[in-house]
Amino acid sequence: MSNLETRPAEQVCGAGAAAGGVELLEARDVPLGGPRAMTVRRTIPQRRRSLIGAWCFCDHYGPDDVSTSVGMQVPPHPHIGLQTVSWLFAGEILHRDSVGSLQTVRPGELNLMTAGRGISHSEESPESVAGYRRPPTLHGVQLWTVLPREAKDTTPSFEHHGDLPVIVHDGVRVQVFLGSLPVAGQTLVSPARTWTPLVGAQLDLEAGASIELDVDPGFEHGLLVDAGDARLDGAPVPVGALAYTAPGPARLTVTAGADPVRAVLIGGTPFGEDVVMWWNFVGRTHEEVVAARADWMAQLAEADDGGTGYAQGAADRRFGRVDGYAGGPLRAPALPDVRLRPRGRPGR
Repeated sequence: MSNLETRPAEQVCGAGAAAGGVELLEARDVPLGGPRAMTVRRTIPQRRRSLIGAWCFCDHYGPDDVSTSVGMQVPPHPHIGLQTVSWLFAGEILHRDSVGSLQTVRPGELNLMTAGRGISHSEESPESVAGYRRPPTLHGVQLWTVLPREAKDTTPSFEHHGDLPVIVHDGVRVQVFLGSLPVAGQTLVSPARTWTPLVGAQLDLEAGASIELDVDPGFEHGLLVDAGDARLDGAPVPVGALAYTAPGPARLTVTAGADPVRAVLIGGTPFGEDVVMWWNFVGRTHEEVVAARADWMAQLAEADDGGTGYAQGAADRRFGRVDGYAGGPLRAPALPDVRLRPRGRPGR
């Protein structure tokens, strides 16, 4: 999913200072594509904490009624230096990209796109046609992870995984979509490729259920609560909030109160590099981001090839082109008026 803010702030992201206990990160509402478009709830990045492991972006959206609207419509747009992680609770999203992928993602399935040196893609609610009617509700999360320096310019690629490890135990269902997680004496391992030590999992708890997760003590973790009466290590976590825990504990306890809980657990080793993130780009310097924007804009031109808005020969350029989307690509917003430099994280 694109960051469709018209004036995105340039974020200097680095691992924050360690927190004691459970730290709550509240979401802010961000309209995607204007006031009549869907609104997402963004928990990272923010001033208090911009990264959890290599996780650098978390948008939480829905449930949205898309039965009488166009639903999600995110035109072709570029990325560098990251992986996009699409995870749904309800509905369907159709993904197209410049490496030739055409893939629908559904609940319990993973779409993972590695941008590397440059990729472009679109996401949309599938069109209802004769013999097919798309699900009426769209609900999920869009997550990004930072690629480490040695992988940030890798060849772009795309993976879809429809058969991910899952276990049901004592009123709790756990499905791991990235990395690995020990649960009830078994280790659930996702087949998806990651470039840094990470975990991503959906947790579903019946009312009154509890689970003790044996986690890597070198990881920091975040628990995003989508629904229900949740507690993390005894601390209440409101719906829509992201609860953070610093490295150290070897066990995390998630508990459901009177209502069933659905949550997403993310985590990883504290990311050892500082990055500059603006719009849909993740780089190491301001100049890297400026160059990516210039390369994208150089690919866009007046509708000279049937109204798609791509310059001639765009398929052979840095971000390629997305074919099949009914509309032209997004133009990049104006750059901010200030130049930011990465800063070292506290204590480094």
